[in-house]
Amino acid sequence: MKELLNLMEYRPSVKVIDATLRDGGLVNDFYFTDEFVKALYETNIKAGVDYMEFGYKASTEMFDENKFGKWKFSKDDDIRAIVGDNNTNLKISVMADVGRCDYKNDIINKADSPIDVVRVATYLNTIPAAVDMIEDAAKKGYEVCCNIMAISNGQESDLRAALDILGKTPVDVFYIVDSYGSLYPEQIERLAGIYSEFAAKYGKKLGIHAHNNQQLAFANTIEAVGDGVDWLDATYSSMGRGAGNCAMELLLGFLKNPKYKPYYAIQFVEQYMNKLKAEGVVWGYDLQYMMTGQLNQHPRTAIQFTKEKRTDYSEFYKEVVAQD
Repeated sequence: MKELLNLMEYRPSVKVIDATLRDGGLVNDFYFTDEFVKALYETNIKAGVDYMEFGYKASTEMFDENKFGKWKFSKDDDIRAIVGDNNTNLKISVMADVGRCDYKNDIINKADSPIDVVRVATYLNTIPAAVDMIEDAAKKGYEVCCNIMAISNGQESDLRAALDILGKTPVDVFYIVDSYGSLYPEQIERLAGIYSEFAAKYGKKLGIHAHNNQQLAFANTIEAVGDGVDWLDATYSSMGRGAGNCAMELLLGFLKNPKYKPYYAIQFVEQYMNKLKAEGVVWGYDLQYMMTGQLNQHPRTAIQFTKEKRTDYSEFYKEVVAQD
């Protein structure tokens, strides 16, 4: 049985990462107002959040800037317009997807950028490309995380090989990513054990990014905390692709570090997140996401179901089972 102290004690090594703009941006094509982004930044500072992820560093050659808001690209000048010199304890993060960014040109030296952390997102079959991105970001002076996506579809032998390769790089944090929202706490415990083995071997930290297809994002994040995972992703009102993520307001209320102040998270939800929902932005747990999560499938079919405003859930169930 898990030691209660692992869940209840104050652990200074724990870091909270706000992914609302990045993962939430997948819901509204990154069209957030500057007022929203500035308020989110200020809320994170007041709430004691450690890192704020502004969005992706997507390639403008691959993605049309006219079809997305600015946080799809997270240009340094746009970030600086929000944070200024960022003379705060809050660190700034961006995500760079393997194969979808021009990292050699778009990610400049840390000394000239408002960004502190680059999070490299990769699949198991693109680890060699991720290694090059990690080394490039570290050489430029950034903290670096590596998010291995869709691990619920991977083989344990492949995961172990990937972690062994990544461990030899200058990456700072390995991330457990439940891309499909299909994992249960018992599986998180087992995965955390595997990740911990390599983190200890190579002196790395561990993080978790959970999705809420089965309403387990918060439970899985708590499980990970008890298993020694320190870097915890969350979004306000769980805003994120499909079923969304671990709710920031839940996580801050759970953690026992006095620097985290849930009141400001609740205030932001009240003033901004509820307004987004009222304006018609759609995310969160629903039957279609539950089904893809239970079947360990990418939520793209459920996202399309939602966009088409379908309500024939039982018919959709037959469709996704047929694909399994």
